[in-house]
Amino acid sequence: MKTAAYLCGGCGIAEQLDTARLAAIAEREGKVDLVREHPFLCSAEGVQAIREGIDKDGATHVMLAACSRRAKTEAFYFPDVAVARANLREGVVWIQEKGEAAQEMADDYVRMACAELKRMQVPKAGPDTGKSKRVLVVGGGISGLTAALEAAEAGYEALIVEKEAALGGWAARLHRRIPERAPFKDPAETGVPALVDAVTRNSRIKLQLGTTVAQTAGAPGRFRVTLSNGRTEEVGAIVQASGFSLYDAARLAEFSYGKSPDIVDQAGLEALAKKSIPIRRPSDNKEVKQVVFVQCAGQRDDSGKHLPYCSGHCCATSMKQAMYFKDANPAVDTVVIYTDLRVPGNGEDFYRSAQAKGVTFTKGKVSAVEADGAVKFRDLILDEDTQIKADLVVLATGQVPNSGVNIDNPDEPDANGAKPISILNLEYRQGSDLPRLAHGFSDSHFICFPYETRRTGIYTAGPVRRPMDIAQAVEDATGAALKAIQATENAALGRAAHPRSGDLSFPLVRLDGCTQCKRCTVECPFGAIDEDEKRYPVFNESRCRRCSTCMGACPVRVISFENYSVDSVGAQIKAVGIPDETEEKPRILILACENDAYPALDMAGLQRVKYSAAVRVIPVRCLGSVNQVWVTDALNAGYDGIMLLGCKHGDDYQCHFVRGSALAAERMSKIDDTLKQLALENERVITCEAAITDIARLPRLIDEYAQTIERIGLSPLKGFA
Repeated sequence: MKTAAYLCGGCGIAEQLDTARLAAIAEREGKVDLVREHPFLCSAEGVQAIREGIDKDGATHVMLAACSRRAKTEAFYFPDVAVARANLREGVVWIQEKGEAAQEMADDYVRMACAELKRMQVPKAGPDTGKSKRVLVVGGGISGLTAALEAAEAGYEALIVEKEAALGGWAARLHRRIPERAPFKDPAETGVPALVDAVTRNSRIKLQLGTTVAQTAGAPGRFRVTLSNGRTEEVGAIVQASGFSLYDAARLAEFSYGKSPDIVDQAGLEALAKKSIPIRRPSDNKEVKQVVFVQCAGQRDDSGKHLPYCSGHCCATSMKQAMYFKDANPAVDTVVIYTDLRVPGNGEDFYRSAQAKGVTFTKGKVSAVEADGAVKFRDLILDEDTQIKADLVVLATGQVPNSGVNIDNPDEPDANGAKPISILNLEYRQGSDLPRLAHGFSDSHFICFPYETRRTGIYTAGPVRRPMDIAQAVEDATGAALKAIQATENAALGRAAHPRSGDLSFPLVRLDGCTQCKRCTVECPFGAIDEDEKRYPVFNESRCRRCSTCMGACPVRVISFENYSVDSVGAQIKAVGIPDETEEKPRILILACENDAYPALDMAGLQRVKYSAAVRVIPVRCLGSVNQVWVTDALNAGYDGIMLLGCKHGDDYQCHFVRGSALAAERMSKIDDTLKQLALENERVITCEAAITDIARLPRLIDEYAQTIERIGLSPLKGFA
């Protein structure tokens, strides 16, 4: 190992800090072999100086004391050496006034970066890289067809597995679709025949119809998929586009579905329209003269009996279906009874077109539909009960995702009361299907990574992910296909998927110290850890997202990564110069999530938002990676307070690694025992949720916490550190 340190004087660093003092610290305390200063390290000359240190002087480990590790990543890209960075710009000079307090911060950040550097190695790709770049698409509806075609047109092979004998899914049953482009005036052709033709003619796409997935094993780049027809296929990534089922209108007893053939759901009306225009009543084949559309039939229900959510497309679908009648015969009386009209994607244009054609929209809450066609409702404008008699009643029921088995409760029926059948039949110890959200939709990171699931290399698209119409499903499928392609390319190179895309590090475990506690196996959010026959953990590198939650979970600290470990963070914690009790200078350790909290602090620096000089910030991959030994060591070292800044957790989580923040909160809830043993106040360790937009809030939280530490006093352990 040969170490080199480069200190930048640009962006106000040299004007506010004594860079010669920093260089001396790197050389004497950090024991760095080569130390250089440069007025603008990110300039072509500065970068060349670093490159010369690597190529000519043989530096294998480089410390850069300049801007945040999130800045100038292209200029400071040296993949052949280990690189640590001391954040002097956003972390010191942009948030502090010139003076000794700022200098002490900078001194510590240089010490910390030097300490981290010596415990890093250059990451190398994992040994089990997969080479397949073929994309499996499960489902042959609009979403699945689009995903396969987009992958094929990008130059990748695709395999569609569809349980039915024909392609097209629900969209193939439609008479017309909601228009997807201006002027949003009339129902449009579905486009399904052309899409099916494009797919069947594409030489890169293979089809398996009347087939399901019997088993899925392996990892990105090397999934082994066994089909129900006995075939085994190898694929690099999977797009689950298994679609939806309609909410069973028979569960709506108050709407008399099934008691009269003239009470249908929206799918039933599409079947009538495909049969004949003008649409005729099922009961007597007579032309319909008056039709009523009941919106939110079994949807947006707060009673707990039906669907609590809105299915998104239903209002526009009823408008489209009302036009079937009006376009054929303007004299047909068409009434849409709604509580709220929602028409995503086309503004009010389609609604205005329906109005212009004579469709009546009535704001009301339907209480009952009688078998004779009487629709009883509360008129919400006139605030009175009334009713309408119709020849035909159409119920706008919702979408129930075909998401498979709930892995948290395998016997739980779906919203229609049916026991789900597994879609992917995953050979994962965590369950046979994808984790799901509260209402049965496949879990995905709605805010940052909408197609990602907790199973690396497996993506969801279309109504299995959230309620949506055709236009949204097409866009969704395109995104999922691109993510699947990215997954195959990353897997072939041994690189991580989001959010640390490109990271070549992978978990290393020292089995001779493992106690077989299974915490890493159970807590891994992505099913990347299994167990061998001796119950030792087996790491599947291609499934790993490099969140390091396993590292944070391990009580004996035998799990690490080449460029991030318990030792690399622990060394930074210990490198900080802790003033003794006579100096009355508090030190607060901040462990900040690199995905939201740390960027927010960087942007606070960019906006010159000041906060306490008592803090020393260490970015962590995820709060889930925080090992409790860091907290214990910091307290024993004499830190006066510790803040953990991580993403929001819960059902509407924002954690980039899904469960990391929640796991950290659970672990830290048990830190009270440690504090009691050390005779320290509970306020010494706190956890705060942070969003990347908290540019003003986080500095305020830090200052408030610094005031709390001032109130309770310095740590009594300072004299013993």
